[in-house]
Amino acid sequence: MARDELRPVVKLRSTAGTGHVYVTRKNRRNDPERLVLRKYDPVARRHVDYREER
Repeated sequence: MARDELRPVVKLRSTAGTGHVYVTRKNRRNDPERLVLRKYDPVARRHVDYREER
């Protein structure tokens, strides 16, 4: 399955320590390293960095 290998599903966990998680897909060809995105954490009620976990 080429689709699953090129665009795997990844979990993005909040760096605020709240345990909130976003689930998304990433393109391995464009982003071979781990993703870091700034998104809204509803538990902390502010924008924080979310880091990819494996």
